[in-house]
Amino acid sequence: MSDVDFVNAPRSAYLHIPFCHRRCFYCDFTVIPLGDKASGGSGQGSPSIKSYLTLLHREIAIAPDGPPLSTVYIGGGTPSLLTPSQIGTLLENLRSRFGIQYGAEITMEIDPSSFNRNDLKGYLDAGINRVSLGGQSFEDKVLEGLGRRHRRHHLLESINWINDFYRRGMLSTWSLDLIQGLPGQTLGAWKETLALALETSAPHLSIYDLTVEPGTVFAWRNNRGDLDLPNEDLSAEIMRCTSSILQKEGFARYEISNYALPGHASRHNRVYWSGSGWWGFGQGATSAPWGQRFSRPRTRAEYQNWLEGQECNQLEPSLKLIHTTQMTFDEQLMVGLRRREGVDLSSLANLWGWDHNQFEEYMSSLRFFWRDAIERGWLKNHGWRYYLTDPDGMDLSNQVFVQMLLWWDSLPEDAVVLSNFEGHQCRVAGRELVVD
Repeated sequence: MSDVDFVNAPRSAYLHIPFCHRRCFYCDFTVIPLGDKASGGSGQGSPSIKSYLTLLHREIAIAPDGPPLSTVYIGGGTPSLLTPSQIGTLLENLRSRFGIQYGAEITMEIDPSSFNRNDLKGYLDAGINRVSLGGQSFEDKVLEGLGRRHRRHHLLESINWINDFYRRGMLSTWSLDLIQGLPGQTLGAWKETLALALETSAPHLSIYDLTVEPGTVFAWRNNRGDLDLPNEDLSAEIMRCTSSILQKEGFARYEISNYALPGHASRHNRVYWSGSGWWGFGQGATSAPWGQRFSRPRTRAEYQNWLEGQECNQLEPSLKLIHTTQMTFDEQLMVGLRRREGVDLSSLANLWGWDHNQFEEYMSSLRFFWRDAIERGWLKNHGWRYYLTDPDGMDLSNQVFVQMLLWWDSLPEDAVVLSNFEGHQCRVAGRELVVD
């Protein structure tokens, strides 16, 4: 790898742990339910976990060279089904393959009822310095309705352990996950949930809107008319309430679903929304080391077959440094708009090699597609930097994105012209900029 390529190589890695006790009713992720008594050591499902970890280590071992990592994220699934020793071995493998920078952010998702205090200390001793706790709700009835295994007392106990280690300096920061817009949710109930979340002193909150995904239990119930979702007006009121309350408490909405106190934004999350590259490892994991996204097979057998092909030097093109495809303009625009600071259209157009006349023509067209969003105050700009307003723009971002995609589809095929990207010769392939 040349010096230039090394400089621009990814400095973040995501590891996917697909195992869960059970599949939640809203979940369409790549997960493998192992039962409520599962654990990575010697419990139920442990042979499956150990077999998978062998494959995961093999994939890390054949990754292309790269610089030391500045962020690592172990997600799932339920990574806290693994033992501290198993987590430590994964981090040691990454350290051996790439190196891990001093001060790197190393995050692990943990799930209430899947670990105890000693496990948590073991994860921290292994190198974890940020945890993301999947709470989703504080109400037992709601948790049961989501198909979750944990209950309120598990969540509160987990929070006490986390805060103890955080106060003692063994954690750099931590995050609590919640879901808004749940079946039967009222504005009053959601306000109580936010009040409880603030009482936890979590310096970072990830608050996701419920999405009914195809193939889930919720989708089946919704098709039967058996899912009492908040109507459009109530959903909007809940979202505005979230932004207003958290803003008053000092939280900045630095990305559509993420709020943080100063100094506690997730560095790894920002990698995704900045358009930077990252390594991804594991069954169903997505990576974009050089810009082009690639998702690994979602089943164990297909993932193993794919891995064996990679080991026989049949590397996936998106994992090689040659014939790399940069993230398309529309995708860079979409991920950029998710951030509080938005995206600079002039810089993005310059990267894509548009001349002055093209830029004026295409931006005039984009503003036409965005006219309603601009008039309604969902979208604002400072010069050529456009950003979604908070709360309305971020809460209604999908409508802005749909119009942007319609604009992109309306452009001529030569919207991407011959250009030069950081010393590499580029050519046009459909609507993508291919770097040779």
